[in-house]
Amino acid sequence: MTKRELRQLYKARRGELAGPQRLRFDDLMQLQFQQFDYSGIGTLLTYWPMSSNAEPNTHLFSGYLRHMLPGLVIAYPKTDRQQYSINALAIHEETIYLTNEWGITEPTEGEPVDPEEIDLVFVPMLVCDVQGNRVGYGKGFYDRYLARCREDVLKIGFSYFEPVEQITDTAEFDIPLTYCITPSATYEF
Repeated sequence: MTKRELRQLYKARRGELAGPQRLRFDDLMQLQFQQFDYSGIGTLLTYWPMSSNAEPNTHLFSGYLRHMLPGLVIAYPKTDRQQYSINALAIHEETIYLTNEWGITEPTEGEPVDPEEIDLVFVPMLVCDVQGNRVGYGKGFYDRYLARCREDVLKIGFSYFEPVEQITDTAEFDIPLTYCITPSATYEF
């Protein structure tokens, strides 16, 4: 299937999941996530889950890392809608967030983090294929950002659904995930 077809299908499938079922899936993904060795992680780029899109609760995963890795630098993306790009801003306890017109919650300010300093990125997605290619929301923000990161940056996507066999219209600029975590398994690519 194409990205467009998969995007439409998996947005609908995710929207059909009841709240308690999503909470259970988030807990199961947390158990999968806790199986990794994160000792080399110093900087995380995460994102605020969009409740309107029924996204997995990334706050669980970043909260776990904050607890396990004292001194972890946590950054959130700030979008530049004219350039279709994002920049990472380090957050702190007093950080103020605002939700933009696309429904994306972002920090209003923060210390910029160089993409080369990022060790781990939580990448938004709807579904991926068995090669690690993902279907996002169609604007290419994360692929452009990941191209600026180190080659060895860990890219983790969280999905309520298992990978599909193939996304038929991947492009050369698409950057595959390193791992996809689902409620029942972790896939390495």
